[in-house]
Amino acid sequence: MDFYSIEFFGFFFLVVAIYFFTPVRFRWFILLAASYYFYGSFGIEYIVIIVFSTLIAYFTALGINRYSEKSKRRMFLVAGLLCNIGLLFLFKYYDFLNNSVEIFFGFWDVSYKSHALNLIVPVGISFYVFQVVSYSIDVYRGDTPPEKHLGIFALYVAFFPKLLAGPIERAKRFIPQFYEKTGFDGERVTNGLKLAAWGLFKKLVIADRLAAFVNVVYADPSAHQGVSLVLAAVFYSFQIYCDFSGYTDIAIGISQMFGFRLMDNFDRPYSATSVADFWKRWHISLSSWLRDYLYIPLGGNRVKIHRLYFNYLVVFFICGLWHGANWTFVLWGVIHGLYLIFGRFSRGVREKFTRKIGLDKVPVFHRGLRIITTFTLISFAWIFFRANTVTDAFYIVTHLHVGWEKIFNFDALRLMLLLTKSKTEFIIAVSSLLFLGVIHFLEKHENMRHMFTGKPVWLRFSLYYIIVAGILLLSLSGSQNFIYFKF
Repeated sequence: MDFYSIEFFGFFFLVVAIYFFTPVRFRWFILLAASYYFYGSFGIEYIVIIVFSTLIAYFTALGINRYSEKSKRRMFLVAGLLCNIGLLFLFKYYDFLNNSVEIFFGFWDVSYKSHALNLIVPVGISFYVFQVVSYSIDVYRGDTPPEKHLGIFALYVAFFPKLLAGPIERAKRFIPQFYEKTGFDGERVTNGLKLAAWGLFKKLVIADRLAAFVNVVYADPSAHQGVSLVLAAVFYSFQIYCDFSGYTDIAIGISQMFGFRLMDNFDRPYSATSVADFWKRWHISLSSWLRDYLYIPLGGNRVKIHRLYFNYLVVFFICGLWHGANWTFVLWGVIHGLYLIFGRFSRGVREKFTRKIGLDKVPVFHRGLRIITTFTLISFAWIFFRANTVTDAFYIVTHLHVGWEKIFNFDALRLMLLLTKSKTEFIIAVSSLLFLGVIHFLEKHENMRHMFTGKPVWLRFSLYYIIVAGILLLSLSGSQNFIYFKF
């Protein structure tokens, strides 16, 4: 049941209607039943897995809270973490580890036969496992009390708008919202619909159209070089952003209609002036999770410089592995760790060079140069993220420079036309990206969900018309699943 399907909208508006006509004390049950029904539409067996994860986290948290002795509290914490992380490992990483060990031994001509389980990875498992892990640790630290109401806690884990691809909500912030008494609010619903419509526009009009171009190259990289490889890399940067942030906008928007506030997961990430700044703006719920539950426990930046570099690599190795059981994701994560190491190592030299050539005296140009440099680095790393294999990734990065001398030749232009299917498709894609840029410029001052509130009716409805008309007229048939559903 995809977020952009007629089936989902029928399901959603039915749930909204039942929710607001149900007495407040029973609303949690309506949402929990709807969430399990929604998740079960992807595979009925998935419900068993998420219920198991929920029960483990629920009862181990109660065990942690029951005892004051640190050893017993730690015992319950470790038991809960092992069960939930073990669940994630079993479904997502067991076969990957087995295959990697087999390849390693094969390199040394040592016989090793792997025993693959070939389990289907449940949709959204990485998101809800990280969520219950953070809950268990927060209860152990005393940062949040354990939730006594099993139904409310199950809803916290399975709440359907955020279940498949986040944001990864913290219990301290999200669970209390289920106890708030909220009635139907027209302005809140309007703002939620506005944000959800914008998310659909980013997904169906921009991301899926760019995907049609990108998929041509990444399906067979060896058939391309230079121009098409760079174009595909740049297009993928915008594709994955519009796809993932589009999902997040829909999730936040429909949650807002119920009266719930999900955290913002993106803050114009391609306006970042450094890789470190990018990670403060991209997938904020994951980056803050890695900071609070991995980076800081490792010592954060309070350690010696060589240990700090080690911390960077560990955190981004885990970040890459979290995204998928493939060495392409691991390399993507390690590249970001190396970016941060180099950024920290070269900071003094770069600042001195900037002052020497007078760049600091032209702040607008300096900022623009930093944004372009950061975007280039991020786009380069995305190649490893998108490539089907490590071999494909290395082919692409070693052929980005090939063939540029023929860019104005007929062959190059024909190749670009083949890549973009038609001039019309290309123009629509570029125009949509320009429209995205305009909205992002306006978002510097106000979030999309509140944008144009209080402005003249003609201005507000002009924007609404453009977005809705774009969704209805420019969406491609056969839209693809959200990219982050597979993580």
